[in-house]
Amino acid sequence: MLIAGFPAGAWGTNCYVVATGQGAECIVVDPGMEATDGVEQVVRENKLKPVAVVLTHGHIDHMFSVLPVCGTYDATAWIHPDDRHLLTDPMAGLNPASARMLIGVDHEFAEPDDVAELKDGLSLELAGLTLTVDHTPGHTKGSVTFTTPYDGPEDVPAVLFSGDVLFAGSIGRTDLPGGDHPAMLHTLATKILPMRDEIVVLPGHGGQTTIGREKATNPYLQDLEIQNL
Repeated sequence: MLIAGFPAGAWGTNCYVVATGQGAECIVVDPGMEATDGVEQVVRENKLKPVAVVLTHGHIDHMFSVLPVCGTYDATAWIHPDDRHLLTDPMAGLNPASARMLIGVDHEFAEPDDVAELKDGLSLELAGLTLTVDHTPGHTKGSVTFTTPYDGPEDVPAVLFSGDVLFAGSIGRTDLPGGDHPAMLHTLATKILPMRDEIVVLPGHGGQTTIGREKATNPYLQDLEIQNL
């Protein structure tokens, strides 16, 4: 299995290119600001063919480059319907401080030619990969995570692309438009805590971690576990 990730743009958003191996079709997860060159490099070096862009949510730092990436490779964009409006109106998901980071940016925001909608429990078969979709609201109304079996060491059963739901040592903020802290806590309790400890977490920002490590050290998950005892 091939997973190439790199931080993109001023927000340092992790973009991932995922394939079964070199010379195969691939998917792109969260192509944010200035992600196009990184995607092109990974695709070229590994002789890949992008067939889909999957978005963990609609915030601009995760979907800034969805239009050029989909257009270049004739790929389908997948997003939850609750965040679909952000593809054409990204300012609706920003606070004034975040919006100021876009002053002087000349960029077109529009839906790609082919957009498909995600839903909770959906099993996506893309590029030879199986992605299980979990609707995980809290950071945004349409936040989702993607879990895929990992074809590698036996002690890693799966990989979780967590977007801005779960980070190493923290969780996504809920104070932006569309954020909902009680919904985030419910998401963590019902979607994240039940996951196997060995699952590797590839978050939207920062370094990778595991579910087990977060259960043991992440204060937000520890508080939830204590409440559920």
